[in-house]
Amino acid sequence: MWETEERPLTTTDTKEVDKQELMSKYDKESNFRTNLGIWGWLTLLLGSALTIFQLYTAYRGAYVSMIQGAVHLGAALCLVYLLYPIKSSWSKRKGIPWYDVVLAGAALYTNFYIIQNYDRLINDAIIFGFTYMDQIVATAGVLLLLEATRRVVGLPIVIIAIIALLYGLYGNFIPIIGHAGNDWPTLATEMFFSSSGIFGIPIQISSTYIFLFLFFGVILVKTNIGQFFNDIALRLTGRYTGGTAKAAVAASGLQGMVSGSSVANTVGSGSFTIPMMKNAGFKPHFAAATEASASTGGQLMPPIMGAAAFIMASYTGIPYNDIIVIAIIPAILYFSGVFLGTHFEARKQGIRGLPKEELPKMSNLVKRLDLFLPLFIIIGFLLIGFTPTYAALFAIAAAFLISFLRKDTRMSFKGIIYILEEGARVALPVIAACATAGIIAGTVTTTGLGPKIAGGIIDLAQGQFFLVMFFTMIACIILGMGLPTTANYVVTATMAAPALLAFDVPVIAVHMFVFYFGIVADITPPVCLAAYAGAGIAGANPMKAGVTAVKLAIAAFIIPYIFVSQPILLLQGDANFLNVTIGVTTAMLGMASISAAMIGYFVTKVNWLERIIMSVSGLMLVYPNYIISFAGLAIFAGIAVYQVVRSKKDDSDKQQLKTHNN
Repeated sequence: MWETEERPLTTTDTKEVDKQELMSKYDKESNFRTNLGIWGWLTLLLGSALTIFQLYTAYRGAYVSMIQGAVHLGAALCLVYLLYPIKSSWSKRKGIPWYDVVLAGAALYTNFYIIQNYDRLINDAIIFGFTYMDQIVATAGVLLLLEATRRVVGLPIVIIAIIALLYGLYGNFIPIIGHAGNDWPTLATEMFFSSSGIFGIPIQISSTYIFLFLFFGVILVKTNIGQFFNDIALRLTGRYTGGTAKAAVAASGLQGMVSGSSVANTVGSGSFTIPMMKNAGFKPHFAAATEASASTGGQLMPPIMGAAAFIMASYTGIPYNDIIVIAIIPAILYFSGVFLGTHFEARKQGIRGLPKEELPKMSNLVKRLDLFLPLFIIIGFLLIGFTPTYAALFAIAAAFLISFLRKDTRMSFKGIIYILEEGARVALPVIAACATAGIIAGTVTTTGLGPKIAGGIIDLAQGQFFLVMFFTMIACIILGMGLPTTANYVVTATMAAPALLAFDVPVIAVHMFVFYFGIVADITPPVCLAAYAGAGIAGANPMKAGVTAVKLAIAAFIIPYIFVSQPILLLQGDANFLNVTIGVTTAMLGMASISAAMIGYFVTKVNWLERIIMSVSGLMLVYPNYIISFAGLAIFAGIAVYQVVRSKKDDSDKQQLKTHNN
């Protein structure tokens, strides 16, 4: 962008370079051009203009969805072609090649065409049909979107979208799940000029709510709230057993509330927490796994949930304000499972907490408590009934004003322009993913593919509900590999959710089920990008880090089965205070039992037989049946007593041996 004076790299600079290299390696959206030359002025102006447009329409009210979406998508795709090269390895080259400038202009024009011809495309074309020019523009629009998405998000979602388009074209040649088929002009115009394709629900939500919350996250980063979260977490947990790992879990969960990427969260907070855990004595692969599982769980943490909560509200018809309340208990259970896993590992390795003098001073933290104000505003405004748009606007304004209270966060005019541009750049992967997910969702809904896939899953499971859940879980994990959070949810909600909806399961439970399993794909081998990123920082074996992350995040593989079978954990059904309290308590104890079995330590080391017994007791505790849960509790209590007795005996034997040796 702006030219800067060359100077020697400091240690901080080197860390930032290493962090950016990791992001570029494991996070497609971070591999953008940084040496734009004169074109930097254009990206600066266009990015700032897009952010200002979003803030303006949030304040005065959005335009009709197609026009709002066309401005949103057109500016974003133009920026993608200017910022992201055709090959990732070319991101270090200076300037922008002529063909990318042409593609950027074409992307802008195809979307401007919708604005210019809106009335005719919406009204006359339905009666008289689309012109040849319409068909050419629609074709170009679809192709430009797919190539832009490949550059900024990656191939997995593009491949799924191409398969969806091929299915839309040649469905008449496909047995069992086929349909009547389409010709290309019909399919292209349906995808580009209607609200059932590219400009469907995902891009509508992106152009109104999601952009604002992503920009809110950028503002929070500029106010150093990420480091503040780290300091708060370290102060609260650092002095306890394995305190550095527990601080990493807490900090990543807090940062995950405003982060839309598991990998970005892992690298951002992991550059601080992973070395800290290693210094405390945790093995490199465990430190990487802790950060990856906690950062991935950040996508499950209300109120933002990787921006998928907004789309979930549209798909389920449940108000967003209710969804963020519904998601609280599952998120607490998830982080409790990771937290317990780090505790048992610390006990196993004999890792103690940090000395008090190494912890952040409480007096310094109290002086920065105002940094919590934007989060309090956004959560409070949502809970009292404000729309997400206004809640985000007020929170952005609060964060912006807070930045002027301190010299180290105060922004100059140039800094404000930069932050406007960065707000647009951070949103590019989400915008491209939402638009491409619209192609997938549009094809699935218009061809009736969703119910056909659901029927196939049910037939494969022979109607057995548990097997249907299991096969749906596998489908979600496979579909979720390599996809960003919002696209991940759109794909799994349209292709996998209908299988569970065929049974008498609350809609929100089904959508939370597919959402959870789509998210944990980020830590599930072999494609566990968050674990790979953490391993890169820790210098650990990536696959070993991925397997360990699954052990730590085992709650995410169990909790969805619980709230589908017993929706009281989602505050559905017979969710009175007593039932919810008992359900949460037994689930927490179950998580403790299963985590101990996974780590191999409880009161003392756990042998293989005890691991099996504790795993069974844990599953019984989380099973939504009082008799089975209390039987599991009895087994868990028995193992605990046995472990305490064995631990005392081992201590006594060690003491006798020490006395004998002396």
